[in-house]
Amino acid sequence: MTALNGIRLALIAGILGISVDTQAQISSIDEDIIREAYVYLLGRALIIRQENLDIDNKGLEYNTVHHNPLASVDFVNPNMSVTNSQLWIAVDDDTPVVLEIPKVEGRYYTAQICDEWGEVITNINQRNFPLQPYGKFAFVAPGYTGEVPEGAVRIELRSYKAKMLARVELQQSPDAAVDLQQQIRASALGEPDFPPAIELPDFDNASLIGVELFDHADAILTSAIDVSPKAAQLQAMVRAVALSIEDPRAREATDALLRETVIPEFLRFAVTEAGTSKNNWLGTLIVGNYGDDYAIRTAANLVGIWAQSRHEVIYHVTTRDGDGEPLDGNKRYVLRFPADALPQDVTNALWSLHLVSLPDFRPVPNALDRFVLSTWSNVSREPDGSLKLLVASEFDESVADSNWLPSPAGQPFSLTFRVYVPKPAVQSGDWFPPLVEVID
Repeated sequence: MTALNGIRLALIAGILGISVDTQAQISSIDEDIIREAYVYLLGRALIIRQENLDIDNKGLEYNTVHHNPLASVDFVNPNMSVTNSQLWIAVDDDTPVVLEIPKVEGRYYTAQICDEWGEVITNINQRNFPLQPYGKFAFVAPGYTGEVPEGAVRIELRSYKAKMLARVELQQSPDAAVDLQQQIRASALGEPDFPPAIELPDFDNASLIGVELFDHADAILTSAIDVSPKAAQLQAMVRAVALSIEDPRAREATDALLRETVIPEFLRFAVTEAGTSKNNWLGTLIVGNYGDDYAIRTAANLVGIWAQSRHEVIYHVTTRDGDGEPLDGNKRYVLRFPADALPQDVTNALWSLHLVSLPDFRPVPNALDRFVLSTWSNVSREPDGSLKLLVASEFDESVADSNWLPSPAGQPFSLTFRVYVPKPAVQSGDWFPPLVEVID
């Protein structure tokens, strides 16, 4: 790539420990370095963007639980078959934050705790905390040596901030679920002194951020520890690119590479390749805890921020029908589940089917205010025991009304099928939702 001049190559060579005498050799992999550095750094930037949106635009306060009203969630690709509560936890070296979880019986619930890179730290529920599945939980800074309240479970964070997503299954008694939701509370044991959210240029999911992301590289990388086993080498790449773009010609060439090649490639990857594919569904079998799969982590932060761990939920996402064509609100679709492969047979909790818009992955308003089909939707089965679900902008009498998920007329959309507390067949990738068939 001729526009990437000797200044860039020398900087990259020095930081990556490559001899200047071999600079010519790294020119052929220079685009790969930029690609890896960008995708890695974008993953953290998406979390920072959400923090700014939550605090500045939506008025959420640190260490105060925000209970979203039913069918009203302001983050991408939410689950509408549960209550949704959010909490930005912020501590310092001397100040814990205490979370209170009520006793929940007979329905799915969890309080998911994520770090600032989108990795799940833990889920507070009866499966992970059998000795104390509810009550008080004290979040503390790394290396905290002080005390926590009596009876509280100590949970050490990876940095000074974390995000909690609490969910309570609605079932057929949403009012009871909301009553439990309202009992989820948090408070800081003092006045913690923590860093504010990093300021980044505004960007959206359609085009993403360009070379200007690297202007904030050091602030982003030092803001939170990353548990990825590849963090050290990836952060070296990020810093190398950040130094190289100090040369105007290198900056221009890098931005062109990002906008013309890297970003379009990553957007395609996020919705069609970031997982295991079957029946034109993308199954996120690596989710919540990503190991060295940083690209899948960034994809998850883009299309389904705060993704759960795979033992808690498996996500299947599609933007294509059975013929491989983009899902279109002007068409009618059906999902057919055979009698011996029903969704309730592969879950230990609940299943749900959601529809969201593209490219922002948000719930789409409809006349029925119906945003999800799930275990508790009273869906009707066919005489042979099979199940048919309709996705269309207008009702089709070939299925029961209870089996209809409205789609946006004339607009593209995405479907997400969730299986909570999945059985082994789902976790191993042996079970996938069926093809999304076009109704002629």
